[in-house]
Amino acid sequence: MKKQSNPQPSPFKTVHVQDACGMTLAHDMTEIIPDKSKGPAFKRGDRVQAADICRLMRMGKNNLYVLDLDETQVHEDEAVFELASALAGPGVEFSGTPSEGKLQLYAAYPGLFRVNVAALTEFNMLDDVMCASIHTNIAVNKGDSLAATRAIPLVIDRAKLDQATALAKSAYPIFSVSMFNPLKIRLAIIGNEVYDGLIQDRFQAIVEEKTARLGAQILEVNILPDDRKRISAQIRDYMDKETDLIITTGGMSVDPDDVTRESIEAVGFDEVHYSAAVLPGAMFLLGYTPKITIMGLPACGLYHRTTIFDLMLPRIMAGERPGKRELASLCHGGLCRNCPICRFPDCAFGKSA
Repeated sequence: MKKQSNPQPSPFKTVHVQDACGMTLAHDMTEIIPDKSKGPAFKRGDRVQAADICRLMRMGKNNLYVLDLDETQVHEDEAVFELASALAGPGVEFSGTPSEGKLQLYAAYPGLFRVNVAALTEFNMLDDVMCASIHTNIAVNKGDSLAATRAIPLVIDRAKLDQATALAKSAYPIFSVSMFNPLKIRLAIIGNEVYDGLIQDRFQAIVEEKTARLGAQILEVNILPDDRKRISAQIRDYMDKETDLIITTGGMSVDPDDVTRESIEAVGFDEVHYSAAVLPGAMFLLGYTPKITIMGLPACGLYHRTTIFDLMLPRIMAGERPGKRELASLCHGGLCRNCPICRFPDCAFGKSA
């Protein structure tokens, strides 16, 4: 015969109102003043004070449901502060007052929001706690909502709460916001058609708008023909100056005149990755020296409002150095649906599980 476990003591208790001083209310208590007001005079989690007794009796409350907690039990409003504190890393803050037992986590400043997805999943595998967030690697502004957490029951066992906070602390930070660096950026616009004046360049305005949005500035712009030596020489010139990020536009496809990739490789970057599992943006190039990053933008940036550039620029500006695996991992969510009205970043583009 299966041995029955001892039931946990109920945290709810009925007491006479005159005996409730110091106890915690188990639910909201509504007060109605005819022709004047109706609302919660006392909220769930409030501790009954001596001065409250007369008011409760005037409200017709002779008996109350109160929380009779011992050291092994924690009310949800207290528990959620412990959960939020354990989850929040640099650049993440949370509101001071729980709403329905829940706390919102916010961005303390503009930057790149990062989530330790594996750790967050493990956190949600635990009993009686939860936390939901927006996607990782999202550019956020100060005050943006990032996540929300709560304890599931009104009263959570101290052991379960400690287990959840310990997991979050061991994976610290599960949530963080990395500030964008004010990078020194130089731009090379490449293409015979632009260099010869046959068409007007539109790439400069696009790049300037997207970098400025994240707090960066283009320091220098040069227009070059599809000439390997001239392109390589210009890139070397940029590298000899105070430059954090070099951006090239055009010349990244398979046409005979497209020599930008070869010109970049000839300069001698330590690491060069060509192609990404993203559409639009498959023929994207990303390379590094110890101090400089180079991004080669394909021509799709002229025809699509949102491309691989919008996914990678915030990460570069936050100090990341994505490699081949990161570019490959964009495959899940890397297909832009070319919606008639673009809602990026409030869409699935660039967001993987």
